[in-house]
Amino acid sequence: MDVTIFGSGYVGLVTGVCLAEVGNNVLCVDVDPEKIAVLNSGGVPIFEPGLDEMVRKNRAAGRLAFSTDPAEGVAHGLFQFVAVGTPPDEDGSADLQHVLAVARTIGEHMDSYRIVVDKSTVPVGTADRVAEAVREAQASRGLTVDFDVVSNPEFLKEGAAIEDFMRPDRIIVGTDNPRTGELLRALYAPFNRNHDRIMIMDIRSAELTKYAANAMLATKISFMNELSNIAEGLGADIEKVRVGIGSDPRIGYQFIYPGCGYGGSCFPKDVRALERTARGIGYNAQLLAAVEEVNFRQKEVLFHKIAHHFNGQLQGRTIALWGLSFKPNTDDMREASSRTLMESLWSAGAKVRAFDPVAMDETRRLYGDRDDLELTDVAMDALHGADGLVIVTEWSQFRSPDLAAIRSQMRDPVIFDGRNILDPKLVAAAGITYVSIGRTPTRPT
Repeated sequence: MDVTIFGSGYVGLVTGVCLAEVGNNVLCVDVDPEKIAVLNSGGVPIFEPGLDEMVRKNRAAGRLAFSTDPAEGVAHGLFQFVAVGTPPDEDGSADLQHVLAVARTIGEHMDSYRIVVDKSTVPVGTADRVAEAVREAQASRGLTVDFDVVSNPEFLKEGAAIEDFMRPDRIIVGTDNPRTGELLRALYAPFNRNHDRIMIMDIRSAELTKYAANAMLATKISFMNELSNIAEGLGADIEKVRVGIGSDPRIGYQFIYPGCGYGGSCFPKDVRALERTARGIGYNAQLLAAVEEVNFRQKEVLFHKIAHHFNGQLQGRTIALWGLSFKPNTDDMREASSRTLMESLWSAGAKVRAFDPVAMDETRRLYGDRDDLELTDVAMDALHGADGLVIVTEWSQFRSPDLAAIRSQMRDPVIFDGRNILDPKLVAAAGITYVSIGRTPTRPT
């Protein structure tokens, strides 16, 4: 099938590449000429494991192309995927200006039936606004061309997005037209062979499903972080509590890991947007507001632990950070806990020396050159003469470090583990003070 993807960011590029991988002819359109130039030269502007290889392979096979020409995009595909950004507005609601701009573009150029597929995460009711924008653009041309708008939310985890798309656990299609539902079923047939993963529902339910899923996962995280603070105050071990409750199949082990808060492009934005949507219909979504408040507070926990350890004397100290991205296997630092921590440390007069396997360039882009920020190419180099080590992102390479080497490098042998990935007893046995989340600190034996 012929498919057009408007937006070549994270969702758009992964969607386009995976649809091309199974044989479709995909054209990705973006307004950023630099991004398109990178893609046309064989590069990939974002980090996602395996994505660069798939882009090169499908470009070489002629199934994947990139363009800045919107008219070419509208002419190309029966399916017009809208996968542009929906950043949070000042009041927390999703900003739909880019989505509606694409809708108007489609209406301005279409001359035959098209299926407009909302892939971006958008509030309930967006499909109606997209349809109206297409109709208004058509009216300005004095034309009426048939089209349908479909909600097809993405459920991609950064760091595992290709696997999620190629082997989805569900494919949500929101449509009010049975014919359109069957066309989407045909498009997704290659990803639906083992058993039927497609769930066709009304448009508004599909739009809400995306927000509901992210809000539920964010709620689990914030609930465990709330419990971790209670456990620490009571002298309990939140990791033992986690195992105890996770064994209940009604709860499960996923997304109940305590830590220093969630970040990224989805959870913070979507929880706020859903809470704002609820307010728009006169409903006070107290739980959603609490989820966001707990997460905001949890991002400050590591700084408070560091300040407490040093009796509030952080001026002139050097703190080593391992992990800058909001999660492993991505260079995304949007609303990352590392940013909250670094900015707090700088305000207190401390210097940060940091390492991340892939997010170093993104850190430089965000913060530029600073006297109080040093980035190292090797994790252990960040520790030389440091007053303490903070683990902020649970990259696998941080899970079994050389504790003796860590102790020998640091001026003050202390580890602040924001993800509870190390064994407290082993760290203490190595002569290092260990401070984690939801557990009593351990000291050298």
